[in-house]
Amino acid sequence: MKEWTAQELIDFESRVADLFNKAEIRAPVHLSDGSEEDIIRIFREVKPADYVFCTWRSHYQCLLKGVPPDELFEAILAGRSIGLSFPEYRVYSSAIVTGNLPIAVGTALAIKRTGGRERVWCWIGDMTAETGMAQSCFRFSHNHGLPIQFIVEDNGVSVCTDTREVWGNAAPVWESHPYPHVQSYRYKSRYPHAGAGHRVQF
Repeated sequence: MKEWTAQELIDFESRVADLFNKAEIRAPVHLSDGSEEDIIRIFREVKPADYVFCTWRSHYQCLLKGVPPDELFEAILAGRSIGLSFPEYRVYSSAIVTGNLPIAVGTALAIKRTGGRERVWCWIGDMTAETGMAQSCFRFSHNHGLPIQFIVEDNGVSVCTDTREVWGNAAPVWESHPYPHVQSYRYKSRYPHAGAGHRVQF
């Protein structure tokens, strides 16, 4: 897999943002920004045979997992930005909140049952991490010793709603009840939740 620099990732997203704002991308996009160093660090442990599951914001994961940038860009132009899946590179994303969580856990369970050596890496947002589905997946994976690592991308909000204020909890559950297979990083993006800031899309 190609080793991407933070600036190369930023440049890719900037290109997508520019075309989106020019209305040359006619479908929703969710852009990454501010998490480059953290995601690059995590991907140093991800092997080509591993599985990567992500949310609607998955451009960085696709690139770091080895999807060729031209192939990824064509998929984005075709309107698939928030549901990118490339089975040949074992990377899958979903626009459904918690949608990939049970699939990721099931994949990890299958790997364990068949004696595989692969691992599963599952990215989720901080609001998703507080849901009952996420908690069940965390516990089940921990109790059964599954080869899965959850990564919580914590930007502090769900769309425009403060995650900690919503749950009335200064310490999110993944911090107050930590599991060894759940890690997180905090970041702040220059982009809004959806789009690139200059064109209304919904």
